[in-house]
Amino acid sequence: MQHTTIRPDAPALLPDPDLPLLTQAVTGVDHNGVAVDIRVPVERTLTLYLNAQEIVTMMTINDYPEYLALGYLLNQNMLKPDDVVTDVEYDEDLQVVVVRTEAGTNYEQKLRKRTLTSGCAQGTAFGDLMEAMEGIVLPQAELRTSWLYHLTRTINTTPSIYLTAGSIHGCVLCRGDQPLCYMEDVGRHNAVDKIAGWMFRHDVDPGDKIMYTTGRLTSEMVIKTVRMGIPVLVSRSGFTAWGVELALKAGLTLVGRARGKRFVAVAGQERIVFDLDIEATPEAPLGDRKGYRP
Repeated sequence: MQHTTIRPDAPALLPDPDLPLLTQAVTGVDHNGVAVDIRVPVERTLTLYLNAQEIVTMMTINDYPEYLALGYLLNQNMLKPDDVVTDVEYDEDLQVVVVRTEAGTNYEQKLRKRTLTSGCAQGTAFGDLMEAMEGIVLPQAELRTSWLYHLTRTINTTPSIYLTAGSIHGCVLCRGDQPLCYMEDVGRHNAVDKIAGWMFRHDVDPGDKIMYTTGRLTSEMVIKTVRMGIPVLVSRSGFTAWGVELALKAGLTLVGRARGKRFVAVAGQERIVFDLDIEATPEAPLGDRKGYRP
């Protein structure tokens, strides 16, 4: 096993679409019958253990297995923020990651309560996640419309697997108008779990952060964002009814259909500062999307 020690100084982390093994070339024909070569993301299995207990096997691009393992356990309420993690071991050949804790956990009870959800790549939720949201008070941060405009410009033009190959989801942790941690994966829940693991390892304060996602604003995305203590969730995609209901209940600022200067906020509007001059601001570039769309 490879024993992983992650530095605590939280450097900004952005995608590297040139990393080997994340994409591969395939050959096909287009609508005119012309041969084309394209790149596609590569899915791999990753089996997660908590101490000696096998928890789940996930489909992932497997670029940050340690962050994914920690974030999954945190967001499923199987690992508490104050739990002491003594080691994270990753075996590339076996495609196994083991999280070891100083004290035992109550994962057996949670495994009995597991239910399958609508999330991509075998996303799961546990019966007590709703109960775990009770009592969480999100901080009174602010969201400036000028930040949203700058973030959509930056994220849409940042080199990524999405721009290279498509067929991928992205989540970006931001502070103000600056991306701090940009994760991609075949499932949006994997991407947000990797951010949760990164925040846990680097002891990142969530109180002034914004979570941006390319995926739908579903109930599980809202639950995970609230449990992470992040007060603002933004997407270029739309909402589900339960996602909106939970955001209103939790006091989360929920912003969807965010593209360029435009967005719709359906919860937590009191955090929004409208400081962007819409008429004087040019449309944001969409970036080189190579024909892909979310």
